[in-house]
Amino acid sequence: MLNNQVSKAVRLAIAFGAASTAIFSASSYAADDKGVEEVERIAVTGSRIKRTDLEGSIPVTVIDRAAIDFSGQTSVSDLIRNTSFNSAGSFRPQSGSSAQGVSQVNLRGLGASRSLILVDGRRLPKSPSTGNSQDLNSIPMAAVERIEILSDGASAVYGSDAIAGVINIITRKDFNGVEVRLGAGDVSLPEEGGDREEGSVVFGASSDKSSVIGGISWNSRDIIYEHDYPWVQPGASSFGVNALKEAGYRSIISQEECDSLENFMFGSTGACGYNFNATNANEASTGNQSAFLKAEYEVNDDWKIFSHTLVSKTKSFGRYAPSLNDAGDAAFLSDDSPNNPINPNSPFYDAEFASYMADKRAGEIANGDDPSLVEIRHRFAALGNRDNNVDNWSTDFLFGAEGSIGDVFVDFGARKTKTKTYEIGRNYLMGSNARAAMDSGAYMLNDPFGSRFTTDTEKSDYQELLSGLKVTTSRIGEFNQEELFASASFDVMEIGGGMIQAVVGAEYRKEEYQDTYDSLSEAGQVGGSSGNSAGGSRDVKGAYFEALFPLMEDLEMTIAGRYDEYSDYGSDFSPKISFKYDVMEGLVLRASYGEGFRAPTLDITTAKPAPDNPNVSDDPSCLNFGLEAGCDVQVNAVTLANPEIGSETSKQTSLGLAYQPTDWLNFSADYYDIEISNMIRFFDATTILNREQTGDPIPAGLGVERLSNGGIDLITQGYANEGSWSINGLDLNLNTTFDFGDAGTFKQTLQWSHQFESVVDGGRNTLKDPGEPKDRAVLNNTYTWSDLDFVWNINLIGKQYEDVTQNDDGSLDKTGNIATWITHDLQVTYNMSTGTQISLGMQNAFEKEPQLSPFGGRNYNFDLYDAYGRITYLRFRQSF
Repeated sequence: MLNNQVSKAVRLAIAFGAASTAIFSASSYAADDKGVEEVERIAVTGSRIKRTDLEGSIPVTVIDRAAIDFSGQTSVSDLIRNTSFNSAGSFRPQSGSSAQGVSQVNLRGLGASRSLILVDGRRLPKSPSTGNSQDLNSIPMAAVERIEILSDGASAVYGSDAIAGVINIITRKDFNGVEVRLGAGDVSLPEEGGDREEGSVVFGASSDKSSVIGGISWNSRDIIYEHDYPWVQPGASSFGVNALKEAGYRSIISQEECDSLENFMFGSTGACGYNFNATNANEASTGNQSAFLKAEYEVNDDWKIFSHTLVSKTKSFGRYAPSLNDAGDAAFLSDDSPNNPINPNSPFYDAEFASYMADKRAGEIANGDDPSLVEIRHRFAALGNRDNNVDNWSTDFLFGAEGSIGDVFVDFGARKTKTKTYEIGRNYLMGSNARAAMDSGAYMLNDPFGSRFTTDTEKSDYQELLSGLKVTTSRIGEFNQEELFASASFDVMEIGGGMIQAVVGAEYRKEEYQDTYDSLSEAGQVGGSSGNSAGGSRDVKGAYFEALFPLMEDLEMTIAGRYDEYSDYGSDFSPKISFKYDVMEGLVLRASYGEGFRAPTLDITTAKPAPDNPNVSDDPSCLNFGLEAGCDVQVNAVTLANPEIGSETSKQTSLGLAYQPTDWLNFSADYYDIEISNMIRFFDATTILNREQTGDPIPAGLGVERLSNGGIDLITQGYANEGSWSINGLDLNLNTTFDFGDAGTFKQTLQWSHQFESVVDGGRNTLKDPGEPKDRAVLNNTYTWSDLDFVWNINLIGKQYEDVTQNDDGSLDKTGNIATWITHDLQVTYNMSTGTQISLGMQNAFEKEPQLSPFGGRNYNFDLYDAYGRITYLRFRQSF
């Protein structure tokens, strides 16, 4: 019996050792024969069956509280973003985005909407800012006990979205006393901005029948302005002082006039552009304030009731360059406007351009089309920077009970979550007012700041005019979720290897989603802002089962299945089967096969029509605008909801082993293969045009409407089901523990994720393309001696190529090396007998800059790297 329990403790260590600096102490297996029957059964992520042997048939990595503290991270989002499973990086708070304050995780690089986040085993609601992904910023770090990462599909257990994997954030319990934490950090890049603060107070108490734990926490990070980075070059936008001429957008003022305007600059193509990097801040500020409370009460020996409450407020401030005339009437000028270069009375009159426009209009009229107006691109810099404040409130309350009815263990409960986001944008442009001011000459394109006015009265009147051009935008989003759940666990019967264990359960969930923009933005009348409202609700009913069959003493099989019915689109059934074989003492082989799905989200199925003006390459449209073939032209488009869209499906296979050959070494290796079919994907203007030209099918309801001369009149964009994505790879984790007696203990944990292939629609392997590294790894080194802990963490992001071109013969040309990125984190902690703990640390101690290769309109891949340089921090913790 004792040897069997030691074996189970070894396997438990393998399961939990993957990303944990604290694995197990001798007390984990110092028990007599009686103790075997007293070992508590617990469930781990990926299974609802509670068991004592936690090295199961699926791979689970655990980051415990000690590892969290040793990481030096201040938020749950930053902690998870830096794991090896977040292989391609993920979205984080940034200015100029509709999801400015959101932090996501992107397991396997398959997208945030295919990565499921749980809190204590229950689904974290979607963010109102996206409608299709979850926001890690709403979870306070102080409430976290550990984080379990299931690197396998789990729709058979949890339902939709669990395709790439599951992250289960387990909150704290069984805590007695009071703990106070305070900390602050400073970044070295750039010299200004990015400072961070954190703090929390956690308390807990318990008696024979009850326990309670609660706390408050806060953290914040300052904004960082783009111009403060040493490598940032001026960013040229065509929205300066330009008109659409025969050769494209060209300046209507002289080079001298252009360069004399603050942050405007004359380019080599003859355009007067605007340097948006002079004022914007890609790194939006973030902050979190939260409170939580967990309570349990044992009614009797068989039953207990429990409740969980979490209230959180996150906030973000973002700043972007001044507004532009990209919406409504402001994009055009009347012929008699003093700003119009075809008006002979204008100071910008261009006779050649006027002749070109006359010829173009004659052709349009001959074809029965309306004559074109002069189109301009202008930056209304005098209005000031666009400032966005986002406040997000979330409440999460759960009440439940669990206990035994005879030999059946049951649990049931109810949960209600409410998340509401308020976004206010200032200094945006009211298109109709701007058009009137330009047409009248009250606003002159060559003097946006009004330097021509000299008297106080004139200056005051001009400021009043500018105020009349401004509009304050608003967006209110809400995602509410109500749940009922119940399950029953029981032993079925004895077979060759032991007792069959089973779980059956049911869940009901109601989702309500609203995303409401102000009417002017929604109508496309606000420059520098766009968005379409969406809103709706649906019911989700789910039923599941799971059974563990010990086929032989050393071989077990688990079968699971789940049926989900959605009131808006249909239903899905997700099965899974897995095996675990104890080959010998300390060696486990495991394998699984499962099917999963991702339900279309409410933002896709309920969105209102949204106008858009994408840039495309379309020869007939170029000729329609009087430009040469091959030009880049802006066209009209609209994005529509697709109420007929269905779910995408997946198939997952995994094979692995876990082995502990000695008492100081254990490791595991797991191969995975994921195939996604019937993908939910967005068909943008470029994709639709390519489909039209090649004759490939375009999803129903989407397409191109053309004018009589072949030019584009309207492109209808939207989501639809089509295509496939397959990836496969290997996860390796290795743990060592060296006990030197009085000289201390040294522990190492290596987590390495390597991908072999990533193929979309049967095409080529895209790994090592920009943003898709093959490798990501974290090596944790911890040395404990007396009252001191020394930590050295090494983080690796693999190499990529800057440019990848596929030749006609199928071969690839790969140029430009984005080198492997390695950073080092250091920390030393002193633990005093008074319960005081002081930590001094540095993340990226050697100040490694991000890999400076343009990506997504920035100087580097904003999702994959950070540009904070060295983060030096000091933390204080006091326990009572």
